Amino acid sequence: MFSFFKRKSKEAAQESSIVKDELEVSQEETAEMQDVASTQVDETKQEGLAETEQAASVETEPDSFDVEGAPADETPVQDVATAQAEPEKRSWFSRLRQGLSRTGQNLGGLFVGVKVDESLFEELETALIMADAGMDATTSLLTALRGRVKKERLTDAQAVKAALQQILAEHLRPLEKTFPVGRHKPLVMMIAGVNGAGKTTSIGKLAYNFQLQGHRVLLAAGDTFRAAAREQLMAWGERNNVTVIAQDGGDPAAVAFDAVNAGRARDTDIVMVDTAGRLPTQLHLMEELKKIKRVIGKADAQAPHEVLLVVDGNTGQNAIAQIRAFDAAIGLTGLVVTKLDGTAKGGTLAAVAAGAQGVRAVPVYWIGVGEGLEDLQPFVASEFAAALLGSE
Repeated sequence: MFSFFKRKSKEAAQESSIVKDELEVSQEETAEMQDVASTQVDETKQEGLAETEQAASVETEPDSFDVEGAPADETPVQDVATAQAEPEKRSWFSRLRQGLSRTGQNLGGLFVGVKVDESLFEELETALIMADAGMDATTSLLTALRGRVKKERLTDAQAVKAALQQILAEHLRPLEKTFPVGRHKPLVMMIAGVNGAGKTTSIGKLAYNFQLQGHRVLLAAGDTFRAAAREQLMAWGERNNVTVIAQDGGDPAAVAFDAVNAGRARDTDIVMVDTAGRLPTQLHLMEELKKIKRVIGKADAQAPHEVLLVVDGNTGQNAIAQIRAFDAAIGLTGLVVTKLDGTAKGGTLAAVAAGAQGVRAVPVYWIGVGEGLEDLQPFVASEFAAALLGSE
C-alpha cells in the first residue's frame, strides 16, 4: 500500500504542469483506492488459503441453511411446516380475501364514511341478498346486528362492521368441521358433483394434501360416463404418484368395489372414489350414485365413511338445490366448495348455515379459491367471515 502512494508522489513531482487541484483527491476516492490496494495485498494470501476458505464457507454461509445443521434443500418437512405455518396461513387468507374481493367490496364498502342509521341496514340487506345469502340468513344476521348495535350503542360504522363480522362468523360456525382422517382404515370417501364443479381436480388436490400429511392414498376412477374423465384422474394420479384403480368402460360400481378391496389389501389410509358428474334432474344417473354407495357397502359394511359433494361457489342459490338433491339421494357428510375466486356470490354458505329452502346445514370441509395445489384449504368460519366483509 505504501509503495502505491510513493509511486503516485513521484508522478506528481514529474508532472509539474498539472495544477495542484488535480492532485487533491476526495475522501471518497481515497477510500476506494485504499480498498483496491488492500485487495491487491491480500490476493497472495487468499490464493494460499483458497481451499481452506472454500471449506469454511460451506460451514459458515448462513444463507445456505434454513435449519441449523441441515442444508436448505434437505430441511425436514416437519421443521419447515412449523417455521412457515404463520406465513402460509397469512398467505392463504390473502388468497381467500382476494378471491372474495367482489363480495367484500359490495359488503365492506358500505361501512366507509357513513352514519349508523336505518339506511345502512337497508343497504346491508340488499348487499347480502345480492351475495346470495338468501332471505333467511339475511334476516337472521341483520336482526342480530340491530340488537348488538342497540345494546352496545354503536355509533361508529367500523364498529358495526366488526360486530357484523363476529355475528357472521358465529352464523357460519356450524359448517366448520375438521375432516376425520384416521377414524377408519382405509377411510373410504365417495365424491359426487355436477359437471364443471371441479370434482376431479379437487380429488387430485386432496390426494396431494393427504400425502403431505403422511397418508397413503388410492383413487378410483368411477366416472365412466364422461369422456376422458378416467384419463384426467389418472393424470392426477401420476402427478401425485398415487395408484388409480380404473376399468376401460367398466361399471362404476364395480370400480368402486375393487378400489375398496385394493385399499384394504395394500394397507392404504384413504380411498377416494370419483363418480360421474350429473345434474339432480338426471334421475337414472342419481340412481347409479345410489348403486355405487350400496356396492361400496358390500366391500366394507361401514363404508363409505364420507360422502362429499363438490359445489361450484359461483352457482349461488343453485348450490342450495344441488345440496338438497344429493343429500336426499346419498346422504352427504360434507361439502367441498370450489371456484370462490372472483365471485360476488360468496354469501351462499350463509344460506346453507341458515337451512335455506329446506337444505340441511352440511359441514364444509374445504374451500377453493384458485387452480394451485395450495388453493384448496380447510374451511374456517372466522376467516371466511373476515374475507367476506373485506377485513384485514
